Amino acid sequence: MLKSLLKIFKLNESSISTILGIFVIVVVGVLVVNYFRNLDSGTTLPSGVSVSDEVTLPATHTVVRGETLWSISEKYYKTGYNWVDIVEENNLTSADDIAEGQTLVVPNVPARTSEVAEVATPEATAVAVATPQPSATPEIAPTTTKGGLTTSSSYTVVKGDTLWDIAVAQYGNGYKWVEIARANKLTSPDLIHPGNVFVLP
Repeated sequence: MLKSLLKIFKLNESSISTILGIFVIVVVGVLVVNYFRNLDSGTTLPSGVSVSDEVTLPATHTVVRGETLWSISEKYYKTGYNWVDIVEENNLTSADDIAEGQTLVVPNVPARTSEVAEVATPEATAVAVATPQPSATPEIAPTTTKGGLTTSSSYTVVKGDTLWDIAVAQYGNGYKWVEIARANKLTSPDLIHPGNVFVLP
């Protein structure tokens, strides 16, 4: 009996292959049509459910696995730059100071944006310009506060300085680098050079 079935399949092999090929093409066609039909109709929500992009601030947020301060900031402010405000509001010592299940207060502050200031292009002149030489000490003598932090109204950058290092030395808080960058209208905070003199807010 098995031999007779195999003989029938062998004789009708091309017909069976054609039928299976047509079946596969029909199934793929139905799947493609349904896919594009679902794209056009969008997602339908059950009745009584509404979607709102508005978030009332201040708010509390419970950290879930895989979240960062940047992603939390994007959720509430539509920009990640407000992560600094969340750090300050919750008195965190570092951006890595969050853990799954931790409750954070999201402050009611305006959304920050990446601001790129226009820089005027200087006119070319034939006058020789002296290049400032980097100095190893700040121009204004620093004063020491109770906590051992140095504070002054300006700071001269020395080789190896970063805005983070300057903020830690001057304020005891590395996250204050944002304020230094903003006060000095820096378009690229990573690009500082020895000899730059920064106003300390």
